[in-house]
Amino acid sequence: MQLRYNYRVYPDASQRRALAKAFGCARVVWNDCLRHRREAHAAGLPYVKSAELSRLHITQAKRTEERAWLADVSAVVLQQSLRDLDTAYKNFFDSLRGKRQGRKVGPPRYKSKKDTRQSIRLTTNAFSLKNDGTVYLAKVGNLKVRWSRRLPAAPTSLTVTKDSSGRYFLSFVVDTEPDILPEAETETGIDLGLSVFAVLSGGTKISAPRFLRRAEKKLKRLGRELSRKAKGSKNRAKARLKLARQHAKVADRRRDWHHKASTEIIRDNQAVYVEDLAVSGLGRTRLAKSVHDAGWSAFVGMLEYKAVKHGRTFAKVDRAFPSSQVCSVCGFRDGPKPLHVRQWMCGACGTVHDRDHNAARNVLVEGRRIVAAGRAETLNACGAPARRAHVPAQRGEAGSPRKSQLTLAGIPGL
Repeated sequence: MQLRYNYRVYPDASQRRALAKAFGCARVVWNDCLRHRREAHAAGLPYVKSAELSRLHITQAKRTEERAWLADVSAVVLQQSLRDLDTAYKNFFDSLRGKRQGRKVGPPRYKSKKDTRQSIRLTTNAFSLKNDGTVYLAKVGNLKVRWSRRLPAAPTSLTVTKDSSGRYFLSFVVDTEPDILPEAETETGIDLGLSVFAVLSGGTKISAPRFLRRAEKKLKRLGRELSRKAKGSKNRAKARLKLARQHAKVADRRRDWHHKASTEIIRDNQAVYVEDLAVSGLGRTRLAKSVHDAGWSAFVGMLEYKAVKHGRTFAKVDRAFPSSQVCSVCGFRDGPKPLHVRQWMCGACGTVHDRDHNAARNVLVEGRRIVAAGRAETLNACGAPARRAHVPAQRGEAGSPRKSQLTLAGIPGL
């Protein structure tokens, strides 16, 4: 299975200039090749092949006066930028033909030098790991890396990224074998929420950390300071960097908390079942800020890939399943209930239920039924099979979509 390992890197001043040049050259090659294909399409000409684009906009462009500086960076960076454009076009065409699962993918767009996030991708012949702990990049030099953990195997590719807060990261793609954990005796269903982040079917409640809400006062102050600066000034650039760093801290804290919570759940349970929530729809309601602060989608994605990595079973229960309407004791469906109702009594057996705990227990039962039936469809409130939701595209190196979303999770990239 392919995994991605990220590490913080600290380039010096000359290395930062070399990386900035590499980011810019990769962006220029992308834009030149994209412009060529768009102009050919507008003129009614056939699709321009990658070999022709490489010859015109990389090999021959280096010999011209206006593009001679392309020779200052590694040729691998330029070739990988063209390959990424091919991948973007392939995803677009597959989406049009219905071959790609998930949301519709639009055509590739031009890249801007004003984008706060820049990246380049390298293959194994353009980087190497040194014995002194540094990583050598072609025409950049030896970068000082903060190794938080060992790489399990030799990396197959490397992505260098500069984020909006000015930090640099190395992202290694590694082919490794699954790390199977000893079998656990328990299984769990998870009901995700806002007041309580997650309720497990065993009764455990995980409180919502609300990192964005806790940092909201400081973010508002930094936002006001940014709005008062003149556009294009150096003070505005400094204020933007301060705000970006604060947002990065919030995102890092949330990601770290998600990793710890998801790892604990996967280690303690042999099977994990979770409800498939319409996060994109809820993100357009009055609860949008709280929904994005919770980060449900990222958390479920971590559960999915960690289940495969450690040999656990993972399944999603369709969002149409009436988990809050069914009594987990007798199975009687008591009808829909507004969100402010947190406890209710079953009209058939008289059991008093906590809304979230009852939903988690129902998710566990439905997840077991899905696994036993070997299918990924569930019954909605009307008792009819619910249509499966679209599966998000795989966040892997090649950008290919996941094959399915059945009983056992696929093998996603980190």
